[in-house]
Amino acid sequence: MLRKVEVSHKTVVFTISFLLLLWFLYSIKEIILGLFVALLIMAILNPLVTKLTKFKIPRGLAVFLVYIVVFGILGVAMFSLVTPLIEETTSFVNGLPAYWHNIGIYLPEGETIINNALAPVVGIPGQVLKLGVSFFSNFVMVMGSLVFAFYLLLAREKLEVQIVGFLGERRGRKIAGVVDKLEFKLGSWARGELLVMLTVGLATFLGLVLLGIPYALPLGILAGILEIVPTLGPAIAAIPAIIIGLGISPVMGLATVVLALLVHQLENYLLVPKIMEKSVGISPVVILLALAIGAKLAGIVGVIISVPVLIAFQILLGEYLALKS
Repeated sequence: MLRKVEVSHKTVVFTISFLLLLWFLYSIKEIILGLFVALLIMAILNPLVTKLTKFKIPRGLAVFLVYIVVFGILGVAMFSLVTPLIEETTSFVNGLPAYWHNIGIYLPEGETIINNALAPVVGIPGQVLKLGVSFFSNFVMVMGSLVFAFYLLLAREKLEVQIVGFLGERRGRKIAGVVDKLEFKLGSWARGELLVMLTVGLATFLGLVLLGIPYALPLGILAGILEIVPTLGPAIAAIPAIIIGLGISPVMGLATVVLALLVHQLENYLLVPKIMEKSVGISPVVILLALAIGAKLAGIVGVIISVPVLIAFQILLGEYLALKS
């Protein structure tokens, strides 16, 4: 016997409204991305601005000085590195067969498979810098994010008062507390992760230069970038350098392995415990899943923002469950 299923008008209206909301959010995904980038910039830079204001510097001037110094250094570094990095990366990818021959591997099929597998990995630094140049060339999006972050930094001091005035005392204090927690954990993670990536990349670069390994610049940047991937990242980043070292001589290959182990120990026992101790703790498995989903949905941009989005989701979900309990 067939049962009649009735759907209320409220259910229909809710379903249609929800679908329209999803469509609207998808239509403005670039604006949402720019807003999230602005919030992340604010979370990263706000401690620097606050420290400057303690020296009796007006907050507006402090924000301006931080912008000039941070983004000036970032821009100069990016545009000075992009050309040699792409050239060295391309040279290394084209020279992979010679290194395999030096190691003693002569199977064309095996070389093709390995080269195809490694080419995207060693091309990551060039792709990231190309993305950066493309990002900075998108003037409207960049200026929108930077201007919005600028005003967020200016208004951050009075944000709690404004939220309380808009939402009321009890609810405003609660929302302001969530904002503080988001800023603290996002900023702590981002600053810590950037410092660890910079230190690991620089240590790898200097070590390869001292050993006389060619292509030290892309290999060092690769090691720094893949530091964002827990456990697997450092191991994957070491493979191209070890291949080059073995292609030069067995002793050089062993020295490259030792260098990778030393950098790994530096990261595990010094950098991560000291630099990342105040950042949010997330399981490496969850981070890997977030990175995979981010890469699938938005490519390199998705990889870059996947962990901050995960942190924000973790905090908001925790606050929601706390209210329900």
